[in-house]
Amino acid sequence: MAVAIAVTRERRDGETRCAVTPETVKKLVAMGATVTVEAGTGAGSSIPDDDYAAAGATVAKDTKAVLSGADIVLKVRGPTAQETSALKSGAIVVALLDAYREKETVQALAGAGATSFAMEFVPRISRAQVMDALSSQANLAGYRAVIEAAYAYGKGFPMMMTAAGTVAPAKVFVMGVGVAGLQAIATARRLGAVVTATDVRPATKEQVESLGAKFLAVEDEEFKNAQTAGGYAKPMSAEYQAKQAALTGEHIKKQDIVITTALIPGRAAPVLVSAAQVATMKPGSVLIDLAVEAGGNVEGARAGEVVTTANGVSIVGHTNLPGRIAADASALYAKNLVAFVGLMIKDGALALDMEDEILKASAVTHGGAVVHEGVKG
Repeated sequence: MAVAIAVTRERRDGETRCAVTPETVKKLVAMGATVTVEAGTGAGSSIPDDDYAAAGATVAKDTKAVLSGADIVLKVRGPTAQETSALKSGAIVVALLDAYREKETVQALAGAGATSFAMEFVPRISRAQVMDALSSQANLAGYRAVIEAAYAYGKGFPMMMTAAGTVAPAKVFVMGVGVAGLQAIATARRLGAVVTATDVRPATKEQVESLGAKFLAVEDEEFKNAQTAGGYAKPMSAEYQAKQAALTGEHIKKQDIVITTALIPGRAAPVLVSAAQVATMKPGSVLIDLAVEAGGNVEGARAGEVVTTANGVSIVGHTNLPGRIAADASALYAKNLVAFVGLMIKDGALALDMEDEILKASAVTHGGAVVHEGVKG
């Protein structure tokens, strides 16, 4: 019997992405699965229901009917309580669960007997690169951050020489050089800005410079050992943070745009820019905080809002930046999911190997319990 895959429309506020595209429907069908898509699933990404049907999916309006027969459910965000209650016992749910913060969703999935996988927990190993949803979405978030900055900033990015005079290039400072930061650097450079960047991981210095930007950091012994084996930044000591804050504080005063991207899995986002530092910036300057949903890197940032300070600086706290470029974000995320689902389907049948290193690392609930060590507490 064919594996039944279901995709429902996203019900979380502001979520415009979807978990499947017509292209990936064809790939899932080619694996031997049947695909049922809830009507309206692709609306936020400009995908009509008819395109899903033409690709081989069944389009249905009844959410419960879509979910009740599903072996595998694909989502962008975790399912709502109503969706979870409609799952059959043993159903597999794959989504960006935000498992550290969405504890109620995780508990509900465990209580429903669902096996759930969090795409944010896909390990950073070679064979999982095509499944790395955090990277695919962060790449677009970095791009969109610069576009949002350009919109909020009252001047141009490139140097422009005209008969009436010369327009100076914008000065852009990127704080946190992961996937999002690197794309922000590249995009700001394409637009003609003068770009500097900082990160606590020493390996990023060469990457920053390869993109034509200048690197800024306190390069002491702690800095040289500030990266985990998995490629993430380690929490830094208070002493280092003070030295780095002093260095960056002087630099921030001179910047037109600051983009912050620093996240630590399972922890609140570190504060990189204090209110005192914001107060030193010129009127009209812009800060874009990509970590605002995790508490924010900029003191005074508020999720979903643009805050204008007393000195005329804009702190942009847009949430879900990939959702602001939904068509591309959905296309990339859907491909991540196809690769992940490919681990669970063999010869057209469901073959769930919980000892597979990728599935094991990504599993959050299984057998009626929370199984991910980082989420249990």
